[in-house]
Amino acid sequence: MRPRPGEVLHFSEDPTITEFRPHVAATARQTEAYVWAVDHDRAPDYWFPRQCPRAMAWTVPSTSPSDRERILGPGGGERVHAIEYGWMERFLNGRLFAYRFSADAFRPFGEPAPHAFVASEPVEPLGPPEPVGDLLQLHRDAGIQLRVLDNLWDFWDAVITSTLGFSGIRLRNATTRPVRD
Repeated sequence: MRPRPGEVLHFSEDPTITEFRPHVAATARQTEAYVWAVDHDRAPDYWFPRQCPRAMAWTVPSTSPSDRERILGPGGGERVHAIEYGWMERFLNGRLFAYRFSADAFRPFGEPAPHAFVASEPVEPLGPPEPVGDLLQLHRDAGIQLRVLDNLWDFWDAVITSTLGFSGIRLRNATTRPVRD
């Protein structure tokens, strides 16, 4: 499930939204109110139940061969997403919907490279929400490796110190970081 050219998407478990109003999320780092959406490249970051913690990594032009091998592994493709076993049932059984918007109402957000698109005014979807479908199949069809781990933190620590691109979403919902002696 990706946006078509000239569109951005917003993913939600709520199929009843008719208008999106800018708001400041409880976890926001900025004080401005926005409606959030994503483009083609970042849509897979949201192929998860909303509260599901996930750690993601992908190749970028500066990715070293050793980091590619260490994080993605043989046959790992260009991208890997990791979740915890405790979220697997919700991942497999969750219902997710995609709302399509005209990209004209949004502007890129994020530095040094945009990771989202935001609108400062209320926006209406281009049509009714579309069921996203089987989240596992979406990953497979997109060639994205999905890992299921007991705990995300060792993977996350390896990813953020690598030369891969990365994103972590809802990590505050992950299992507690293991205590090391």
